[in-house]
Amino acid sequence: MAPDNTSNLSSRQQQVMRATVRHYVSTAEPVGSRSLLEAFDLNVSPATIRNVMGALERAGFLYQPHTSAGRVPSDSGYRLYVDELIKPSKPTAQRMDRLLSEQLQWQGWSVEALLQEAVHILAHLSGYVALVTLPQLEKMVVKHLQLVQIAAHQVLLVVVLDGYGSESMVVRLPQGTTGTGVAEDSTDLDRELQILSNFLTTQLRGRPLSEISTLDWEEIDTAEHHVLALCHAIDDLAQRKRHPQTHILVTGMADVLSQPEFAEQNRLRNLVALLADEREQLWPLMCVDEKHPLKIWIGQENPLEPMQGCALISAPYNRDSMAVGTVGVMGPTRMLYEDAIAAVEATSSYLSEIMSGLDLST
Repeated sequence: MAPDNTSNLSSRQQQVMRATVRHYVSTAEPVGSRSLLEAFDLNVSPATIRNVMGALERAGFLYQPHTSAGRVPSDSGYRLYVDELIKPSKPTAQRMDRLLSEQLQWQGWSVEALLQEAVHILAHLSGYVALVTLPQLEKMVVKHLQLVQIAAHQVLLVVVLDGYGSESMVVRLPQGTTGTGVAEDSTDLDRELQILSNFLTTQLRGRPLSEISTLDWEEIDTAEHHVLALCHAIDDLAQRKRHPQTHILVTGMADVLSQPEFAEQNRLRNLVALLADEREQLWPLMCVDEKHPLKIWIGQENPLEPMQGCALISAPYNRDSMAVGTVGVMGPTRMLYEDAIAAVEATSSYLSEIMSGLDLST
């Protein structure tokens, strides 16, 4: 078990712990005292290093996979390393920002295409699986609405969102509202629907979909009943599109799954199934958490069994001050966390800048 206050580690213990993690990350081999001396300038004897590593093992930060082997960081050891012994790499953050700036310029792409390209760059630079959630629809902002009659008392409602594309659904209007069956004069009906479209656009432009059901429409006169029907339809649309199955994009599996941690076939098969066919299970781990912007799940902290040999790092990207999605990387717990964290945070910041720069005025 890890001590309650990990800050009680001496500076030498911190130094040895940091060196052990970095050596294991680079070699994937259990770490011995002599290998640390050869790789790092610790200025102490092998016996001193052995004593320090023994103390770290008793504290739960290291363990021996075999009696005669060197030591390997435990999940608690990686947690200590992440929380207390490192800072995100500035050079990695700068490199990630440069790659995104050079290769990912907003040119009217769909948001899904933009995010797909961003995680492709993130996966390439980090060497890990990269994941991103599509913007959560209930947080999308309405830009424009359009109504088109398709049958008696039925209209197609098209909701254009701020740069994220459009969503549509068929709405049945109450009897006695727009037209009576098929209008005798299609020009008048088209005019009515255009007036209503303009009215709804004026009322709802700039509002998140999640606010539609809370608006007060009591002051609306003769239009109240079908306006309410349409607003309820918009709210229903948001609710229906919240299901996460299709909201997580994943790339970079091939490279990371070649790591030695995934040599065991059953373990590999379970992880591939999770990432390829069952990724909706990742939603609770990837969803926006405004209280904990940077989330890091390490090993057994992951509630999903196929991921309990992995680490997942994620951070939100924003639309102005509102978090609308998350981006992250997943790899073995033997991860270079200072680089991975920096790459994720740089991607998060860049995506937030693009999302916040979308023009809602037209």
